[in-house]
Amino acid sequence: MRHKILLPTDFSKNASKAIEYALELYKDDVCDFYLLNVFYAKGHLIESLINLEPGSGVYEIVKEESQIRLQKIIDGLLLGDNVNPKHQFKSISKFNNTVETIKNVVEEKDIEMIVMGTKGKTNARKVAYGSIAINVMEKVRNCPVIAVPEDAKLDMPKEIVFPTSYKTHFKRRELIYLIDIAKKCKANIAVLHISNEDKLDQKQLENIELLKEYFKEVTYSVHNLLNNNVETAVGLFVESRASDMVAFINKKHAFFGSILTQPLVKDITYLTNVPILVMHDLRN
Repeated sequence: MRHKILLPTDFSKNASKAIEYALELYKDDVCDFYLLNVFYAKGHLIESLINLEPGSGVYEIVKEESQIRLQKIIDGLLLGDNVNPKHQFKSISKFNNTVETIKNVVEEKDIEMIVMGTKGKTNARKVAYGSIAINVMEKVRNCPVIAVPEDAKLDMPKEIVFPTSYKTHFKRRELIYLIDIAKKCKANIAVLHISNEDKLDQKQLENIELLKEYFKEVTYSVHNLLNNNVETAVGLFVESRASDMVAFINKKHAFFGSILTQPLVKDITYLTNVPILVMHDLRN
């Protein structure tokens, strides 16, 4: 099977780290990697959308610069010391809104995974995730995303934390990407239930059995934490076990929404150095 992986880049250090991470994660797989740069004229994006038109001098200059920089990345990957014959690279240079462009490319190229940095060139210190990364994770709902912080290790995950409330029904096809990565990396999936209640209801017990069925081909462990704050509990769990990745199903306006949309809370240390796999609730 040939995998199709999208690598958005704004030529920042964080984007470069995400590319490195993707190449390592899929090192044993036959892959087409699509490097995407969404360009606009220097200055305000809204002004670019109004004034930058295909065929104009400024447009052609900015587009050429984008294409040259993408090709430079590809040349570096093809001429480096660790060239992987299983990997092919293609460049895409587009002028548009970044999130809309990513949506379109996912559809056009039948992309199965997006791997991107958590922050771009602005690299604001007070937030763990930039606005583009947040919007891609929230709005590109037909494709999972791996968001890679600049400080992430390039070692492949040996433990992936999967926080869950057990309150929603799981579907196997929502979890196939988590299961695939766990198999690929021989990683343990640490199922983490965080609650301020001691007992589970019947629906939660049934969902646990579903998870056990889905995870029967991988190594997994089950953990329970009593805590009122999901973000803090996950952060402490990941830090205490030196876990390598956090994975969750992104349900609209629920569960992890506050982590993605609010500035970094001091307790959430894992967000700065651990990749996150965002899958989607297929009913949304």
